[in-house]
Amino acid sequence: MRPIHEWRIIHTVLHESTAALLAPRLAQFAAVARLEHVTRAAEELGIPQPTLSRAIARLEAELGVPLLLREGRAVRLTRAGRLLLDSAERVLAELERGAQAARAEADPETGRVAFGFLHTLGTDVVPALLRGFRAEHPKVRFQLVQDYSASMQDRMRAGELDLCLVSPIPQDTDLTVRPLDEQVLHLAVPADHRLAGRRRIRLAEAAEEPFVAVAPGYGLRAITDEFCAEAGFAPRIAFEGEDAETLRGLVAVGFGVALLPPGLAPRPGVVDLTVTAPRTRRVIGLAWLAGRPLTAPAAAFRDFALSRRGRLLDHG
Repeated sequence: MRPIHEWRIIHTVLHESTAALLAPRLAQFAAVARLEHVTRAAEELGIPQPTLSRAIARLEAELGVPLLLREGRAVRLTRAGRLLLDSAERVLAELERGAQAARAEADPETGRVAFGFLHTLGTDVVPALLRGFRAEHPKVRFQLVQDYSASMQDRMRAGELDLCLVSPIPQDTDLTVRPLDEQVLHLAVPADHRLAGRRRIRLAEAAEEPFVAVAPGYGLRAITDEFCAEAGFAPRIAFEGEDAETLRGLVAVGFGVALLPPGLAPRPGVVDLTVTAPRTRRVIGLAWLAGRPLTAPAAAFRDFALSRRGRLLDHG
C-alpha cells in the first residue's frame, strides 16, 4: 500500500495533467454545447468543422466519457457533458476576467505603474515627478513602494516593481540604470554644537564626532561610510534610524551628527553645513530590469522621468 504522501503527489500530477489537456479545448467544447451544433460552432470559432469534431472526440477519449449525443447535424449534452460545461463556463469566465485585468494593467492611458523609491525622496522629489507625469497621463494609476535600494532591486527581479529610484547606482548587469540627478548631502549638526557657527566644513573635521545613520543595507549608509573613508576615518555610529527625518530628530537632541540630504523644511535645533571635501553628493538613478519589456504606462513614465534628467530636484 502506498504512503499517503505518495497518493497526494500522484493525485496532484494527474490533476495538473488533466487540466493541461482540457485547457485548450474548453472554449471549443463550450461553443458546441451552447450552439448545440458542431458546424455553427466551428464557424463561430473560425476553424474547420472536421478540426473541431476531432478536438471534441479527443476530449471525450481523454476523459473516458461521452460528452455529446449526435442527432443528425445537431448535438445535445450527456449528463457528463452538462457537468463539464458548468465547470468550463466558470473557468472561461474567470480566464476572461483575468485577461481583462491583464489588459487593463498595460493600457497606455489607464494602466498601472509599480514604482519604488528611497524614503528620502518621498517628501518632495517623488510627488513632484508624479504630478508632472499625471498632468500628461491623468488616468494612469501608481502602486508606490518606499524601500531601500537592495530590497527594491530584488522586488524588480521578482516582478513586483516596474521601476525604482536608487542611490548609489547599482552595478548589477541585469539592471538598466540611468542617472537622473545629483543631490547634495550636508553635515547636519545640533544647533548648539561647536561647529554650528560654521557655514562650510571638511568632513575630516567631524572624525571624532558620534554619527547617527540609517542601518547597514541602506544606500545612504553605504554612501556615508564611503565619504567618511574618503575623508580618512570610519564613522563612530552612536544611533541608527530608518529614515532621514528620524535622523534629523536625533541630531536635534544632540545624539550625533549626520550626512543627510536637505530636509523639506528647516528643522529646529539642526544646522546644515556645506561639506567642501570630499564632494558629498549622491547620484540618483532610475533603474529597471534589463531584457524585460515594460508595459506601455511604465515605459511612458520611464521616458518622462528620463526627460527630467538634471531637473529631478528642481521643484520650482
